[in-house]
This record gives sequence, C-alpha cells and structure tokens, in this order.
Amino acid sequence: MAETWNKKEREKKKQQNKKEKAERKQERKDNAKPGMGLDDMLAYLDENGNLSSKPPDPRKKVVINVEDIEIGVRKQEPVNPEDLIRKGTVTFFNDAKGYGFIKDDVTGESVFVHINSLEEEIKEHNKVSFEIQMGPKGANAVNVKLLK
Repeated sequence: MAETWNKKEREKKKQQNKKEKAERKQERKDNAKPGMGLDDMLAYLDENGNLSSKPPDPRKKVVINVEDIEIGVRKQEPVNPEDLIRKGTVTFFNDAKGYGFIKDDVTGESVFVHINSLEEEIKEHNKVSFEIQMGPKGANAVNVKLLK
C-alpha cells in the first residue's frame, strides 16, 4: 500500500520532534550540576519568616508555650450593663417624619434614632440616655430616655 504525501510529512515531523527532544535531554544532562548534597538543598526560615541558606542563630530562638496559643475567637468577657447605656445630646429631631440624630458625648458619633425607640418625647438639644443597637444601615439608638 502506498503512503500519501501528507502521511510522509507527518512522519518526518514526528522524527524531527523526537530528535530535538533527545538533543534537549542530552543538553540538560551535560549542563547538570553533579552531586548536589542535602546541605545544598536545605532552606531555613529566619526570625522574620524569610527563606535563607544559613541556619538561624540559636541565640535568637524564642520558646513558645503551647498552652498560650489561642486558636479561634477569644472568649468574650461578660459586659457590664451600665457600659451599654450611653449619654448624648439630640442634634436633630423631626416629629413629622419620626426620626432624628443623637450625638454621643463619649465618641462624638451621630447615632440615628427612630420615634418607635423613644420612651419619652424628645426635642432638639435635650440630654438623653440611650443604648446602641446595630441595624442594617448602621448604629441605631434604642431605649431613649430624657435625662433630668
């Protein structure tokens, strides 16, 4: 059976690729460094976490107690209820729309307040006590009471 011209060309290309691959393999063998020992292949971490070819200085070694390592979230300490109650001044309040803002005396933040969170009626420049509750748009004042 006669081979077609295309089949002969593909066979030539295969032979050429095999020859080139064998040449590259031989070149890698010729240029390879003989006998790399274990010491040449080791890498060390220094005290800053960087790779180094020299071993770290044993005088800089820090001993860490396994019991001191905390994995996960720290346990929350119980919160004093008095710390949750804040004091502030009403900077703006619109009775018609039913919302306003209170400026926290400690942090200076402006906290949103809704008329449903009021226990007593408030006006601008009133001193109030309140608690903060996080809402979908940020901090909200709840349990708002007038200070006397």
